[in-house]
Amino acid sequence: MSARSRSSSPEFDPLAFDQDFTPLPEYKAATDTALDFDGLLPESLKIHQDLRTGCGGQLWPAGMTLAKHMLRYHGDKLQKARILEIGAGGGLVGLAVAKACSYETPMYITDQLEMEELMAHNITLNGLNDKVKSMILNWGEPLPEEIVALKPDTILAADCVYFEPAFPLLLQTLKDLLALEPNATVYFCFKKRRRADMQFLKAARKTFNIIELEDEDRPVFSREGLFLYAFTRK
Repeated sequence: MSARSRSSSPEFDPLAFDQDFTPLPEYKAATDTALDFDGLLPESLKIHQDLRTGCGGQLWPAGMTLAKHMLRYHGDKLQKARILEIGAGGGLVGLAVAKACSYETPMYITDQLEMEELMAHNITLNGLNDKVKSMILNWGEPLPEEIVALKPDTILAADCVYFEPAFPLLLQTLKDLLALEPNATVYFCFKKRRRADMQFLKAARKTFNIIELEDEDRPVFSREGLFLYAFTRK
C-alpha cells in the first residue's frame, strides 16, 4: 500500500474546512446488521448496534471507511501483526479484520467500561472468541498490563475525534502506545464535524509523523468529510 503527503487541494485538506459543516447523524434503535464491505468479506460480519450505553454502540462512517481500507490493502499482511483497536465501540473495525485475516497473536478491541458488554457480544456473535479479546482501555490512563505485554504494532482508531476535552487523553494514549513499539503504525480515520476537531490534528502533527493514506475510495469519502491517515513515531 502506498501513502502520500497531505495534498494542498482544499477538497482533501481538513484544515481548509474552517466552519462546522455536518451534523452528528441521528441515533438508531438497537438492531443487528450484516456487512460484507462491498464483497471484501466472503462471509458477512454481524454487528449488534445498541445505544443504551453510549453513541459508541452505533456504526459510524469512519469505522466503515477504515474497515474497508484495512481489508482492501492489508488483508494479507497481518499474519505476524499484534493488533489493537482503541475506541472500538462495538468493535466494527477490529472484528472485520479478524473475520477476514489470519494472524498469530489474538487481537484486542478496547473501549470504556460502558462498551465492554457490546464488544464481547459482537465477538461471540461472530464466533471470534479465539481470535479477539475485549478489554477496557481508558485514554490518558496507564496502559493495561496485557497491552504493555502485547506491544501492538498495528493500531486501529476510527472516529475517535469527537469530544474536545478527550483530545489530550487520546494523544497521551497514542504516545504511550508508540513508545511501546517504535515501529508501530496507527491507522486513523475520522469525520470532521466541527472546527475543534482540527485542533486534534494540529496537536498530533507536533508529536507524530502523519501521512494521508491512498485509497481508491478517497474521492468519495473525502467529500463526506472523512480523512484517513497513518501515524508513526517521529
